[in-house]
Amino acid sequence: MSDTKRVVVYGASGYTGRLICEYLREYGVPFVAAGRSADTLSASMATHVAGIETADFEVVEVTHDLESLTELFQGASVVLNTVGPFSKWGPEVVEACLAAGAHYTDTTGEQDWLITCDEKYGADFAAAGLLLAPGIAQMYTTGEIAAEVALETPGLDTLDIAVFWGGSPTIASTQTILFNAALSGAHYLEQGAYVPFDPEAGHYQLAIPGQHELALALPWGGTSHPVWYRNDPRVANVKALGGVFNKALMLGVPQIVAAAIEATKDMDADDTYAALAATAAQVMSTMPPRENPRLNKSLDSVHASGPLGRAHCVIHGNQNYKQTGLLQAYAAYHLLQQPPRRVGFASGCQAFGHRELLGVLRSFGLVSAPVLTVEG
Repeated sequence: MSDTKRVVVYGASGYTGRLICEYLREYGVPFVAAGRSADTLSASMATHVAGIETADFEVVEVTHDLESLTELFQGASVVLNTVGPFSKWGPEVVEACLAAGAHYTDTTGEQDWLITCDEKYGADFAAAGLLLAPGIAQMYTTGEIAAEVALETPGLDTLDIAVFWGGSPTIASTQTILFNAALSGAHYLEQGAYVPFDPEAGHYQLAIPGQHELALALPWGGTSHPVWYRNDPRVANVKALGGVFNKALMLGVPQIVAAAIEATKDMDADDTYAALAATAAQVMSTMPPRENPRLNKSLDSVHASGPLGRAHCVIHGNQNYKQTGLLQAYAAYHLLQQPPRRVGFASGCQAFGHRELLGVLRSFGLVSAPVLTVEG
């Protein structure tokens, strides 16, 4: 590890990894682009990262095992992990970060992986003074920002969260959706305890701000929010649903997931992973195009309620993958200069502050000012 390159982007050749590298360049942060193939990494950096010729970076090929990753992370301050499904590939990366003394972030929304991070690794990271922050991404952090803005009104203990975005899922996120649906349940938080969603419920219809037509939503693995708020004394109940604005795509998701679950129900773990990866490849096998702000919109809507009060916060934005790339890059930029607000297992807002992250997204033109309505 170079003395000057204290940030590692693991999985840098993927869609989100490339965007993280792009924003690290904008922040002037030197970085290591790491992954399984040096040739793929070099080609991806040269072809898909805007302004890469002015970035300070190096490419490193690494085998995905604890010893190799620990060696790579020696001397690093922060590892930004984009290699999912995280429940399968994450443990070695987290354990290598702990061994090397590096902060860890990732882009996951896999609820089972967040629970594992919290319960298995959180205390060890806290004892080492390190941040363990899975789930820093638009689909989770921007909604968390909206929730935190609503919770600035005291006396609210229930969060009803809706997250929508426009665009196509990436190869990695398609795999993650199937792995998560087939191998783990989705939960919401009720009076501080995890409660499973009904797996047979199908679509939920939501009235979302900004349109007359009802939108289709799914639990989407339960999302990160119930895990982040489980030990927050302000909050007792959290339910999060999400979806894409493309209704035809949403209509097809339950059928694809159900077919994958049925096809793999009698397989062992290795065969299940291989079959799910093959199914994901049939759904999405190519990188989506670079986002267009006129097409790739995002919406985060949070109703916060309590016995005698209500608050509703809406954040409109665009380019959800760019939001993710920026949030990850800012996390590294921040951690190179000062400690996080919280060590151990923590969300983006818990580690860096929701108003600070909102300001970052707004300064790059990716979200508008929150629309907050308070009653009672």
